[in-house]
Amino acid sequence: MTHVGSKEIDEMNQEQRDIALEELRDEMLQLRAQQALGGSASNSGAYKQTRRSIARLLTKMKQEKEE
Repeated sequence: MTHVGSKEIDEMNQEQRDIALEELRDEMLQLRAQQALGGSASNSGAYKQTRRSIARLLTKMKQEKEE
C-alpha cells in the first residue's frame, strides 16, 4: 500500500482502515530496514509519507472511537 489521503480514509469502513494500517506498518518496517542498510536516495520521501499516512489513519480511528 502506498500513501493514504484524508478523503480515502473517510470513505473506508473500520475493517478497511485496520487492513490499511497493517499494510502501512509493514511498509514502514521495510523502509526502516532499507534505511539501516544504507538506504536508496530515490525513496527518500517515502518514509515521511508513510509515517504521515499512519498518523492520519490513527487519528481518524481515534475520532471514530470517541463518537
